[in-house]
Amino acid sequence: MHEIFNIIENKIGINEITQLKLLKTILILIFLWGLRYIILKILWNQSEDAKTRYIWRKTISYFTFFLTFLLISFVWISGLKFLSTYLGLLSAGIAIALKDPITNLFGWIFIIMRKPFIVGDRIQIGEIKGDVIDIGVSQFLLIEIGNWVDADQSTGRMAYIPNNWIFHKTLANYTAGFEYIWNELSLTVTFESDWQKAKEILQKIINTESKEITTNAGKEIKKASQKFMIYYRHLTPIVYMKVKDFGVLFHIRYLTNPRHRRGTEQKIWQDILLEFAKHNDIDFAYPTQRFYDNKTEGKTNDISE
Repeated sequence: MHEIFNIIENKIGINEITQLKLLKTILILIFLWGLRYIILKILWNQSEDAKTRYIWRKTISYFTFFLTFLLISFVWISGLKFLSTYLGLLSAGIAIALKDPITNLFGWIFIIMRKPFIVGDRIQIGEIKGDVIDIGVSQFLLIEIGNWVDADQSTGRMAYIPNNWIFHKTLANYTAGFEYIWNELSLTVTFESDWQKAKEILQKIINTESKEITTNAGKEIKKASQKFMIYYRHLTPIVYMKVKDFGVLFHIRYLTNPRHRRGTEQKIWQDILLEFAKHNDIDFAYPTQRFYDNKTEGKTNDISE
C-alpha cells in the first residue's frame, strides 16, 4: 500500500497523507450514500404512500448529508484542538461571503421547527400563490396557482422560493388550522325585480351547496380552536344585500375548500342562471343610462300646486 502511495506521489505530486485523506473521504461517501440508497429502497418496497415516501426520503437525506459533512470534516481537520479555530475562521468567512445561503439555512430551520406550512399546503408568500411540493435546505418549491389563470388553479409552472423569504415576506396559509375559506359571489338585480324572491332563491341554492361543508367545518373549528384562537359565531352560508345606483346588489358568502373554489363557483352560478330563468319577474342589472320623464313616471301629486 505504501508503494502505491509513493507511485501516485511521484506521478501526480500528491503526498501520502493527502492521498489517505482522499481515500477516507471517498470511502465515507460510498458507504453513507450507499447505505442511504439501500434504506430508501427498503422503505419504497414497504410503502406506496407518496407523502410517507417523501418524508422518509427528506429525513434520511438530511441526516446523511449532516453525517457526511461531520465525518469528512474530522478527516481533513488535523486534530480536535484546531477545530474551534477552524470553525471560527470558517464561520467568519461564510458569514461575509455566503449571507443569503446562511439566511436560507436558518429559514429552513424555522420552517421545519415552527411549521408555518408543510408539504401539501396551499400558501401565498408575497405575490406568489401555490401548493407546496418540496421543502429544501435553501429553497422550497411551489406549483403556482392563479397569475394569468383567472382562478385558484394551477398554471403548470414551478416557483422556486428562497427560504429567507419567510423572514421578510407576508405568508398566508390557505389550509393550516382551519381547512376552509370564506368565498363570496356578487350579483345585482334590477329595482323592478322581485328582490325578495331573488334572495330566497339564492339562499336556498347556497344552503343546498354548502350543507355538507358546514357540518364538517364545525368539527374542524373545534379541532383548530385547541391550537389557535379561531372563533366563528356562524358557519352557515348567508346572502347579504344593499342598494346600488343601478339595482339591488347581493353578496353570497359561503365556506368552501380552497382547492374546490372554482368548482363550487361554477355550480352555484349554474344553479342561479337556471333558477332565475324560470322567473320573469327577476332580471339581472348592470350599469346603464336611464332617461327619467317626470310627467309619465313621476308621482301623481304635483308638488308645485
